[in-house]
Amino acid sequence: MLTRDQIKTAMTRWGQAWNSHDLDGVMELFHDEVTFENWTGGRAVGRETLRQAWAGWFADHGGFRFTTEDLFVDEAEQKALYQWRLDWPSAEKGYQGRPESRRGVDVLHFKDGKIIRKDTYSKTTLDIGGQRVKLAAGGS
Repeated sequence: MLTRDQIKTAMTRWGQAWNSHDLDGVMELFHDEVTFENWTGGRAVGRETLRQAWAGWFADHGGFRFTTEDLFVDEAEQKALYQWRLDWPSAEKGYQGRPESRRGVDVLHFKDGKIIRKDTYSKTTLDIGGQRVKLAAGGS
């Protein structure tokens, strides 16, 4: 079991790896049997499957950057709620390449000191180039 401080420290290192576009560093915190689901309904099971799913995004990262807005840690349950803002070039239809800010939350479950489950949720209204854009049902 990780202590509250160990989870917070791991999350800080994890955030630094994301912002350095260091896929190996990001993957270090994932359990071999991780299950990941993102805001579009995409799902990956297993650390290597997740690595493969993200490899293209990291190779062509566009300078994406996550900012931690809040972090809640439940040591007894080995869970964390990570509230973030993602700044990156938009991939939304009609807005491709324009600066986008997206806000969301990750619900993280730890097992054996690693993330065993990561569920990602995102707001459906984004800021793209200073304009509020509501995503259509079904996403992009």
